[in-house]
Amino acid sequence: MTTQQGSLDTAPLHGGGLGDGQGAPVGDSPAPVAAPGPSAGQRLLSLQRRFPLVQLLLTVAVLAWGAAVMPGFLEPTSMRSVLVLCALTGLASIGQTLVVLIRGIDLSLAGFIVAGAVTVTQFGDIPGVPLPVMLAVAVACGAAMGGLVGYLCHRFNIHPIIVTLAAGSIAVGVTSVLSGGTGAGAPGWVSRLSAPTASTFGLPVPPVAIVWALAIAVVSVVLHRTRPGRRLLATGASPVAADLAHISTRKVWVTVYAVAAALAILAGVVLAGFAGNVDNRLGNPYLFQSIAAVVLGGTAFGGPGSYTRTTVGVLLLTAVSTVLVGLGFQEADQQILNGVVILAAMAVYGRERRLRDQV
Repeated sequence: MTTQQGSLDTAPLHGGGLGDGQGAPVGDSPAPVAAPGPSAGQRLLSLQRRFPLVQLLLTVAVLAWGAAVMPGFLEPTSMRSVLVLCALTGLASIGQTLVVLIRGIDLSLAGFIVAGAVTVTQFGDIPGVPLPVMLAVAVACGAAMGGLVGYLCHRFNIHPIIVTLAAGSIAVGVTSVLSGGTGAGAPGWVSRLSAPTASTFGLPVPPVAIVWALAIAVVSVVLHRTRPGRRLLATGASPVAADLAHISTRKVWVTVYAVAAALAILAGVVLAGFAGNVDNRLGNPYLFQSIAAVVLGGTAFGGPGSYTRTTVGVLLLTAVSTVLVGLGFQEADQQILNGVVILAAMAVYGRERRLRDQV
């Protein structure tokens, strides 16, 4: 008994449990320590990568600021005008988004916008030629020129800035020569399409806003739910991997630039109705705004990105511009602020992408 008691007194203790003969506890073994879950900041960053939450919150903050400093800013009439401005910039930004996703850029956007506007204002009353036919011809010519731009850039490895700048100049020059001037007004139905006071099927929503909403849905589905969209995203993510996967990256470039040019011409039709009179500078503001909207939305060159992000960028850009105009800021002040914002956004998203590439 003494021996047994002594053995019990000198036996090693393992948290009150019995040994397995090799010194390992069997009873009350310590539970494995669970890995710490992601922090709130990490969850926010993860959400930001999937959806531009920060930009959306900034848009709400800017609108609240405008409502606080400008009486009547949130009135229905004012909001409908802001919605029209968003729709115009959003429609002009579709092609730019697609081009940026394949690691390109489109400076011909302004020229093709002018071509579309001139078509609807100058060539709409040609005897024996209906306006829809003229628009179809303009879209086909624009798509052919855009496709040529994509082919030249990919085939000869020329930077898109050079080729698209030349294509935009050619588009403006050709339309000016054919029209003999660009000072005519837009048809009534085109003006009603983008009028803030116009309604759609009895709803107090401008028709151009409905067109933009449909465009958002169609582009998002095509980009993320169809084979051509997946090929486009794969081409931007890694051209070498896309070629190895038997994706014709040259065909993707030709198609994307052709579609971008055609969409720019159609956007020019809508912008002609909003501007009333058309000149060769009509598309210049929308070239900058389209690039700014893509960058502010968080779409990087080559992806990741989406047109949904561009839509949020359009909302933020338009809200900021509207508030600045209401507060009396000059155009030069707005350009300085917009440039600073774009540089900051590029720095943030560029650093984020480099960090992801290192993982």
